[in-house]
This record gives sequence, C-alpha cells and structure tokens, in this order.
Amino acid sequence: MSGKKLIECVPNFSEGRDMNVINQITKEIEAVEGVKLIDVDPGKATNRTVVTFVGTPDEVLEAAFRAVRKAKELIDMSKHHGAHPRFGATDVCPLVPVANITMDEVVEYAHKLAKRIGDELEIPVYCYEFAAFEAKRRNLATCRSGEYEGLPKKLQDAEWKPDFGPAKFLPQTGAIAVGARNFLVAYNVNLNTTSTRRANAVAFDIREKGRPKREGNQVTGKIAKGDNGKDIWIPGSLKACKAIGWFIDEYGIAQVSINLTDITVTPIHVAFEEACKKAQERGLRVTGSEVVGVVPLSAMLDAGKYFLKKQKRSTGIPEREIIKIAVKSLGLDELYPFDPDKKIIEYILKNKDTKRLVDLSLEHFTQETASESPAPGGGSISAAMGAFGSALATMVANLSSHKPGWDDRWEEFSNWADKGNYYMEQLLHMIDEDTAAFNRIMDAFGLPKGTDEEKAARTKAIQDATLYAIEVPFKVMNLCYESMEVIKAMAEQGNPNSVSDAGVGALAARSAVLGAYLNVKINASGLKDKMVANDFIKRGEETVSKTIALEKEILSIVEQKILQ
Repeated sequence: MSGKKLIECVPNFSEGRDMNVINQITKEIEAVEGVKLIDVDPGKATNRTVVTFVGTPDEVLEAAFRAVRKAKELIDMSKHHGAHPRFGATDVCPLVPVANITMDEVVEYAHKLAKRIGDELEIPVYCYEFAAFEAKRRNLATCRSGEYEGLPKKLQDAEWKPDFGPAKFLPQTGAIAVGARNFLVAYNVNLNTTSTRRANAVAFDIREKGRPKREGNQVTGKIAKGDNGKDIWIPGSLKACKAIGWFIDEYGIAQVSINLTDITVTPIHVAFEEACKKAQERGLRVTGSEVVGVVPLSAMLDAGKYFLKKQKRSTGIPEREIIKIAVKSLGLDELYPFDPDKKIIEYILKNKDTKRLVDLSLEHFTQETASESPAPGGGSISAAMGAFGSALATMVANLSSHKPGWDDRWEEFSNWADKGNYYMEQLLHMIDEDTAAFNRIMDAFGLPKGTDEEKAARTKAIQDATLYAIEVPFKVMNLCYESMEVIKAMAEQGNPNSVSDAGVGALAARSAVLGAYLNVKINASGLKDKMVANDFIKRGEETVSKTIALEKEILSIVEQKILQ
C-alpha cells in the first residue's frame, strides 16, 4: 500500500431522500475492484447525498463514471427541490490527491473523467478548482451560478460554453462540475467551556476570513466600511481555514468547528496549536479534538513527528508509534476512541483478506519457511535479514537520540533513525515481494501451451516473470548495501553501549546481500537475454565486493570500541 497512488472522489448527487436511488448509485461504485466506499451522507433538507470513496486513479475514474451514468438514469432534475445550490443530477465530482500523487496528475485525471462524461453521456461539464481551464471557472460557486433554473440561458452564452460535452440543456440531468481540489479535513477542537460565543471568538481568531472590523467597541460598535462601501474584515491567523464555534449537546462542551481546506497550507497540528494559543489568550483551555470523517496517513504522521520534535525525540520510530503520539498530543481520543484502522484512509483501504508473510509471528514465519512449500525461500529470508540489520541500526540511532547528556545531538540521531527506518520498511516489503515474484514464475509455467499463440504468450510470460524475479533480489542487494551507511555511522558515532548491535547489523546486512545475490544468479540462468542477465551478474558482483569490504571496516570499528 505504501507506494500506491491513491485519490479520493467526493461526488454530490441531487437526491437525499430516496434511499433506493442512492443505493443504486453507490452499488455502481462498490462494483469496481480497487475502490473502497468510505461514506454515504444523505441530507433530507438539502435533498443531496455526499458520497466518499477512495482508490487507485483509473479505478476511481471508472467508479465515478458509472455513478454519474446511474445518476443520469435515475434522477430527474426538473422535479428537484432542496436547500443546497445545485445544477445537475451529479452536481459536483471533485478528485482529491491522497497519497503518492501530485495535484498536476490529479488534474489530468479530472480532465480525463470530464471528457468521458461529456463524450459518452453527453452531459455539459464544467471544470473547476485546480482543474479549471480559466480563472473565472476556478470558483465552484461561479460555475454553478444561476443553478439548474439558469442553465438554459447560461448554455446559450458563448462565455459559458462547457469545457466538455454539448452546450445543450438536458431538462432531466442538468450539468456537472468536475474538479481537482486539495483534501479537506473536518476537524473540531474541544474547549473547557459551554459558551458558543467564546468558541466563536476563538474561531474568528484563527479562520482565514477573520472577523468584521468595528468602529469603536469591537463588540457593540458598528461594522466599519471601506471607501467602496463594503465591510472591512480583520483576517484570522490561519490560511486555508474555515471555522465557527458551536455547542455540542451530546458532550456538553463548546467546540471550534474547523474545515481545513488545504492541509499542505495549514496541517492539523498547526490548527491545533493555534487554537490552543488563542484559547489561552481568552482564558480558555483546549482539552482535546476530533477528526470528523477520515484523514490521510500523511497528516497523522506529520502531526506525530511535529510533537516528537517538540519533545526532542527521534522520529525514526514505527509508523503506528508515531500515530499514537499524534493521537495523544492532539487529544483525539478525548470524546471517543480514535481507531486508526477506521479513521486513516490508507489503513481503511488495506485488504484484510490478503495474507502477508510480514503479518505472521516470527515463530509462524520460521515454521512457514521450514515447511515443504518452496516459498518463502532464500530471497525472502535475505530481505528479512536485511530488515533486521536496518532495524538494529535504527535501534542504536533511537537509543543515541534519547541518551542522557546527548540532548544537543538528538536531531542528528533522529535523522539517522529516519534513514534506517526507511531501509527497514523497504526490506520488509521485499519479503513478500520476493515470494510474489516466485509465485509469478510458477503461474507463468502453468499457462496453457496447446497452440502456437498460447506457447508464445506462455514463453513471454515466463521471461517477464524471470526478469522480475531477478530485479527483486537485486533491489534487496542494493537496499542492504545502502543501509550499511547507517550501520557504519552508528558504529562510529552511536551509543557506545550498543556498538555490538551495530556489528550484528553489519553481519546481517552482509549476509542479506550475499543471499540475495545467490537468487539473482539462479534466476538469471533462466533468462534468455544473456546480455541483460550478465549485466545483473556483473553489477551484483560489484555490490558483493563493496559490501564485504564495508563489513570488514564496520567490524573493525566495533572491535576497537569494544576493547576501549
């Protein structure tokens, strides 16, 4: 999951009362493999349903298209009434980057989806936010101005020709806005007060819009006007932040209800810290907070690392531990338990049915290796040895960062721990990847070979799988060799009481490189392209030589420090 591109889609459908219609639309989304339906939020007063789903980009586009197609079939806009602005059966369909993908890439996907909707469903499509083709269409409210009732006239205006699809009024369907925007986090900060007014004061302090400037007394004075006759506003302290104060009967407290419209501009932990500061200035105290809906993993890791750094603690610790620090520091479990598996998008998307070697206990993993099954084999064990070597280096770095009397060096060792943790995580992933590569070869050999076409396809599949089975252990070799930079640094500079651990790390990394190289060689023997095979062998030999030399250097350092 760690390297997979993920985007979120939040289509709004103009139906919030008939669950039969809503269920038919969401079933279209759930039918697409690689997509996870996270939330369905119907509103009777607005007559609108907000749907949230996440997945890999192409699959999200397919699910979005099917949902829009079903909404066109089921929703009649000529009979629609509701409190929320709208101009189409699927009113808006924003795409949001979640993990391992840039906004520019998401914009391309938004345009691809918009074009398909326009071409195949013949619905007028306007692109907004980051996907807008011109500045005036960036604002959704501007694109949707006049709403459904104003569409006949709007579509006749050359300035409002749709970006995709025909400039033709569809009485039943209306139009759709397809966009690309940043992830929006709904986030509430809890206060030790029951006063909505006091909570509002903090909200106005922090929100980007701020509060209106008043003449004389800020509370009772009239709102000040500018030369243009418009109200003058005093901006708040946070960008990309909307906020208001309210009282929650269920918990008997007032909250600052915040929408963070761009967490790359104002992350969760920054909003929390600023709310704490402004609350304290007003004689209040923040007691905790809550995330409404879901949150990207990166936001939680950024928060956890921020608070670890404030404590002058190493950030090179396991992911779950960083999240635990974030939860405790933000008080996310004050009102109810914060379950990462239900609140963090990437964890929600994990396939709980997929069996991974790294999820086994150490005892079970060892027994699985000893069984009559050929996998996991030497390649997976090499990756595991490398992961153990990196883990030992990371441990030494973390111990050094937290060593009494070394407080002025905590950041130096934290950086080394981050590096070591990176190699450890990569190598843990390669444990299952090596077994998957072996299984891919077995699957290729099992393909049919009754006809010439089948024989050709089978041969190609075998060669492709063989190449991949070389690439995986070759990557393990390089990761393990590179991890020895951290191991050496910890032998030289780390806590001297743990120098033997750095030595064991070097032994594990060396063994992992040599073991992975054996897998490179045996798989290379089955590759027909001998030029490519020989290149892997040659580069592998060079890595082995460098590894052995570096291991000797590290062990020499370790021996000298032990004798001191």
